[in-house]
Amino acid sequence: MTSTIRQLYEPYGSLSYREVGHGRPLVLVHGVGMQSAAWGPQIDALSRSHRVIALDMPGHGGSSPLPEGAELSDFVAWLAAVFQALGLEGVSLAGHSMGALIALGFAVEHPERLARVALLNGVYRRSMAARSAVEARADEIKAGIVDFDTPLSRWFGDSPREQAARADVAAWLGQVDLAGYATAYGAFARGDQVYADRLADITCPFLAITGDGDPNSTPEMTHAMADGVAHGRALVISGHRHMVNLTAPDVVTAAMQEWLDWCEEGSADDRD
Repeated sequence: MTSTIRQLYEPYGSLSYREVGHGRPLVLVHGVGMQSAAWGPQIDALSRSHRVIALDMPGHGGSSPLPEGAELSDFVAWLAAVFQALGLEGVSLAGHSMGALIALGFAVEHPERLARVALLNGVYRRSMAARSAVEARADEIKAGIVDFDTPLSRWFGDSPREQAARADVAAWLGQVDLAGYATAYGAFARGDQVYADRLADITCPFLAITGDGDPNSTPEMTHAMADGVAHGRALVISGHRHMVNLTAPDVVTAAMQEWLDWCEEGSADDRD
């Protein structure tokens, strides 16, 4: 499947995305340093029942970057421009990592455009130590000091499946535009509290997923987000880390299929 390039209204430039399938729209937003191809297992499976649109985030893949210093709210505004350009309504929206922060912000700012929202390996109210560490990494990246080996070692274990996923992710990281990466990473580092006080504004079905071995998108964060939403559910996948959609694709895809089939009358009492 190849990417499509589309012009957005100013100042957003070009949008690159992959689209396949028919039916209700499902929009996927990847994390910092990745690209739309990172959703491969979910695109293949969920496009059998939905119109799947996997976006390249600004400054990633073929999408134009946002200006240096852009904040999370600017990425949320970019996503609103994407929805307008593609004529999207009644969308199921899922994001991974930085994409999860964007999806959360969009659910708060534009609830009328969504049917449901899912956050994979999202961050929420980091500890002071975690915030200091991620902000330090953002400063290094902005200064041109880029270390991909450390996050790759943090994200993946030693099993053959995890090592195969690591190779794919390493290749995508190696293709990223470093300026776009720095801008997105800065917004990611500063973004964990931007919408943290507004979870109660989300009224649509909400799913939060992480791995029990993810030290930065922790199970505690995942449960706290689900607990803060009226119709929230949490899923913590044992034996996996940050890239659960690639290392546990069958589990994640099944959970997302259930979420896609979940009616809006779902109750918070149904949480996993």
